[in-house]
Amino acid sequence: MKVLKLLSFILLFSCTHAQQGELLLQKKLISDLSKTTIYPRLSETIDGKTAWKKEFQYLDSINIYVITYLSDGLKIKGLLVEPKQKGDYPCVIFNRGGNRDFGSLKIGHGAITMGNIAKHGYVVIASQYRGNAGGEGQEEFGGSDVNDVIILTDVLKEVESADTDKIGMYGWSRGGMMTYIALTKTNRIKAAAVGGAVADLYESIKDRPEMETRVTAELIPDYETNKEQELTNRSAIMWADKFSKDVPILMLHGTADWRVKPEQSLKMAMEFEKYRVPYRLIMFEGGDHGLTEHRAEKDEQVIRWFDRYLKEGEQAPNMEYHGE
Repeated sequence: MKVLKLLSFILLFSCTHAQQGELLLQKKLISDLSKTTIYPRLSETIDGKTAWKKEFQYLDSINIYVITYLSDGLKIKGLLVEPKQKGDYPCVIFNRGGNRDFGSLKIGHGAITMGNIAKHGYVVIASQYRGNAGGEGQEEFGGSDVNDVIILTDVLKEVESADTDKIGMYGWSRGGMMTYIALTKTNRIKAAAVGGAVADLYESIKDRPEMETRVTAELIPDYETNKEQELTNRSAIMWADKFSKDVPILMLHGTADWRVKPEQSLKMAMEFEKYRVPYRLIMFEGGDHGLTEHRAEKDEQVIRWFDRYLKEGEQAPNMEYHGE
C-alpha cells in the first residue's frame, strides 16, 4: 500500500511539473516562404531561375516558426526565428510596435526584422500580445499584456538552441514602451535596445490626440476613471529610478520622427543620466520613425550592442563619475 501511495505521489508530481513547464504549446515551421506574400520582396528571377536577392540569402540559414504559448493561462500567438545550425545561442526578445492589427507580426517580420538578428547567431522570439492574431484575451497597451513579453524568458527554456542565461530585449515604438516596463519587472534581461520608443505617453497623446481616442481610451481598462495613473504606469520618464544599473540600454531615434517625437528619447536619456542608468543615445539626423534612411547603420548598432553584452559578456559600464 505504501508503495502504491508513493507511486501515485510521483505520478501526480510528474504530471503537475510537466503542465507547469509546458508554456510553448505550438511551434509551426514556415517551410516554404514562396507561398507567403513577402516572397516577391525577398526574391528575384534571373535567366528564368528564382533565387533569394543577395541581401536575403541568409534565409537559407534560419528557421521561422509561428508559435502559440501560454501567458496568464491565455494562449498567445507569436513568432520564433533561430539558426538552422545546431548550437547554444543567446536570445533576443523582440517587442513589436502598434496595437491590434496595426503593426502586428507578419512572416515578413520573421524573415527581415527578426531574421536579420537571427542570422548573426541569435534565437529571436516575439509576441503578438494577447487578443491579437487569434490569441486569447485583450491587449491593454502596456498593462497586463506586458506579462506576455516577460514570460518569454521562460518560454525560451523550452527552445533547445536557446541559451537563457543570455537574453536581450529589443523594442520599437510601442514595443519600446513595453521594453521599458518589462525591464523594471524582471531581472532576466542582460541588455536592451529601443527605437522610436514611447517614453512619455502623456506627450504622445498630446502630440497625437487620435492616440487617445483610438488607442489608449479603447484599450486601457478603466481609462476614464483612472487615466492619470494608467498613463503614468506606461510613461518610463516618470520612474527612471526603477531601472537596473546593470542593464545597458541602447536608445535609437530619428530626428524627423513624427509618430514619436525625438524629444521623448532626449528627455528619457536625461532621466537615465540623473539616476546613473547605463545608456547610449544615438539620434539619426533626418531619420523617420522606422529609421528607414539609416536601416543598415541601425541594424549594425543593434547587433553590435547585443554582441557586446550577450555574446562577449561585457559588463555594464561604470556610471560613477570618475577620471582625472
